Amino acid sequence: MTTEYPPATFDTTRPHSARVWNYFLGGKDNFPVDREHGDRVIAVFPEIIQVARASRAFLARAITFLAAEHGIRQFLDVGTGLPVENNTHQVAQRVAPESRVVYVDNDPLVLSHARALLVGTPEGKTAYLDADARDPERILSFAAETLDFSKPVGLMMMSIMGLVPTFDEAHSIVQRLLSALPSGSFLVLEDGCADADPEPEQVSAVEEMSEVSAVDGYGYRYRTVEQITRYFDGLDIVEPGVVSPTRWRNDPGPDDLVAPMEACGVGRKP
Repeated sequence: MTTEYPPATFDTTRPHSARVWNYFLGGKDNFPVDREHGDRVIAVFPEIIQVARASRAFLARAITFLAAEHGIRQFLDVGTGLPVENNTHQVAQRVAPESRVVYVDNDPLVLSHARALLVGTPEGKTAYLDADARDPERILSFAAETLDFSKPVGLMMMSIMGLVPTFDEAHSIVQRLLSALPSGSFLVLEDGCADADPEPEQVSAVEEMSEVSAVDGYGYRYRTVEQITRYFDGLDIVEPGVVSPTRWRNDPGPDDLVAPMEACGVGRKP
């Protein structure tokens, strides 16, 4: 399959959420405007650096869990972000080189890195789609060219649903994607959580600042634990349930990463 690459265009006059997150992770795929905005966020929410790193560590643990313990060999990663390390295909193909991965993102800088993302093992396969998470029909149509929807799939949705303005729309997107996947598939989801030990003023400040880097002007919206749990409607939630990324199948010590204002979980489709 040939992946089409339209010309990438960058607006370097305003920050972009994917590039700012890349900055938090210590990446180099960002511009001065992103770093300046990132530093303002850090001033309000200094733990954001640990949140980014804890999120990445959770992603690696979850993929390993799916691939090593449940034999998942197909992954649909919606909201890929900019590659730093431990990308989905790298983690999955370390466990099972034949794993297939479809990445989805609509950021032009991510698009410019698509060729790097598409380098996987000879036994496996990776593909990249330039699309918005709010277009599940297009995502599913493209993914079906690489993934076999008669076999279980790991659906990865990391810190992406907060970018959808309303919870009802975000919930419907997750449910539509899950509806196309067979029994034995998994949802791995993490998102910003408004009642995971934050100060209300801190949540409001971070949400307001995120609007500056939002392409659509809506910014990032923090949900409640109850709402994040609802993303797993109809699924069997894997222990330990919906928790902080640092605590999912992990026993953090007193000096380990912390991840306030974040919640995550993994659910299996019966």
